[in-house]
Amino acid sequence: MLNGLFKKWTGKGKTSKDVAKNRLKFALIYDKLEVSDDILKDLHRDMMEVISRYFEIDQEAFKLDIRRSDELSALVVNTPILSAKHKQSHS
Repeated sequence: MLNGLFKKWTGKGKTSKDVAKNRLKFALIYDKLEVSDDILKDLHRDMMEVISRYFEIDQEAFKLDIRRSDELSALVVNTPILSAKHKQSHS
């Protein structure tokens, strides 16, 4: 799973040095936060499921990222929203 996420995060046109640097950065963040591949896989699935209740999203483009600064770590979700779902009124 983690390997698949790395492939999504690394775009074309980057040098192998840049790709390796990004992979190391993410590996260090996940290691420090003690986030396992299973947890990331479950989180990715659960977040797509919840967001899909309210929006039509491009599930292939769904990206989950953990960003870290000196003070904190942040979970960043990025996905194209195709449309909003509307609740049907019960009469």
